[in-house]
Amino acid sequence: MEAVEKRAEIERMIEKRELLNLHHELETWEPYEIATLLSDLDAPEDIIVFRLLSHELATDVFQVLSYDKQQELIDVLAERQNRLASLLNDLDPDDRTQLLEEMPGPVAQRLIQILSPEERKVTTELLGYPEESIGRLMTPDFVAVRPDFTIRETLQHIRNFGQDSETLNVIYVTDESWTLIDDLRVREILLAEPDQKISDLMDNKFVALLATDDQENSVKAFRDYDRIALPVTDTRGVLLGIVTVDDVLDVAEEEATEDFHRFGSISDAVMNPLKARILLLYKKRIVWLFALVFMNVFSGAAIANFEDTIAQVVSLVFFLPLLIDCGGNAGAQSATLMIRAMATGEVQMKDWLRLVGKEMLVGFLLGVTMALAVGLVASFRAPDIIVIVALTMVCIVLVGSIVGLTLPFVFTKFGADPATASAPLITSIADISGVLIYFSIASWYLGMG
Repeated sequence: MEAVEKRAEIERMIEKRELLNLHHELETWEPYEIATLLSDLDAPEDIIVFRLLSHELATDVFQVLSYDKQQELIDVLAERQNRLASLLNDLDPDDRTQLLEEMPGPVAQRLIQILSPEERKVTTELLGYPEESIGRLMTPDFVAVRPDFTIRETLQHIRNFGQDSETLNVIYVTDESWTLIDDLRVREILLAEPDQKISDLMDNKFVALLATDDQENSVKAFRDYDRIALPVTDTRGVLLGIVTVDDVLDVAEEEATEDFHRFGSISDAVMNPLKARILLLYKKRIVWLFALVFMNVFSGAAIANFEDTIAQVVSLVFFLPLLIDCGGNAGAQSATLMIRAMATGEVQMKDWLRLVGKEMLVGFLLGVTMALAVGLVASFRAPDIIVIVALTMVCIVLVGSIVGLTLPFVFTKFGADPATASAPLITSIADISGVLIYFSIASWYLGMG
């Protein structure tokens, strides 16, 4: 009688849309009790009950269900996906968030495979994959085989199911629960004997992406392992789909465009300037420009403090733009190299000190070379200040290079995008420091004279 009452209560909760209460109630049950309940329920009640289980409990329940019930449940999940989405969309956002946990791997994998592209997008959202995750990027169009398949059976399997596959360069090997255990290049399969088994070719070494990982991780993985496709699994290793290199190139292009905009002080904008509205372009650019105006006030204040020095040797003003521009350019070069190296993973935070030492040597050599050039110019224009402009050039290029190298690390340390260490910001810092260095050296040198 108790079981009948429980079933009646569950049906009442479903009818009244008390899904959160139902979720809490089911969490107190044992897996075998829920499995028994699911065996007695018809669609769509069984799918609603199953979908409300937490990830761990749903997996435990799924494993103790009969094979027929497992297949029935998977089929009903696919058929009733729209109804389930409607039920979930009726919930308050905070309640819905609590209920949307990752489904057991075999169920999720089957669902994603049989849905249309439009329904697949909705499903990945319902499965809880974050907006910028690999799960949103993957495709379920791939070919998978079992370890006990012969090469002959594998080739026939590829002929039967390969026409819709995103790529046939790699064939994936899974066990009965769709757990990924290896991947094989088609070349290996074609060169094997027909009666050999897939297990004979396996070395159990493969690279896979997590569905919940950030899409930027896929860019690094493709670069490191030189693949045209990589498998995507859930946290338990169940194969959900694959990501192909063309999709990853799109992600890499978007990230590069975003970093480029940030480096140019266009606030986190990834936009087409032909399509963007004038007001939007204005808003994206004005903040940084407005801030940089106030930073450049310090340059003016620094110059004002050295009026006596300028009055003593007016020719100093002639070299001012040339000197501070060289500092800004050196800083922008250094920052560009560091930002790219950090984005590709070639440089880590721990490398900062070693890079500073190397950059100081490079900056000094660049400064000396530029000093020779500016000294040559000064020899024709103002021979009396050759030493001043030459020393200043060395110091400004050196300081600009160190600033350009350091800012990306500072931004990363505080959790900001290193690309935010934009060229205009570096240039403004180089301008202020350049003015101070130039006229300080001039005052010191002229005072000695």
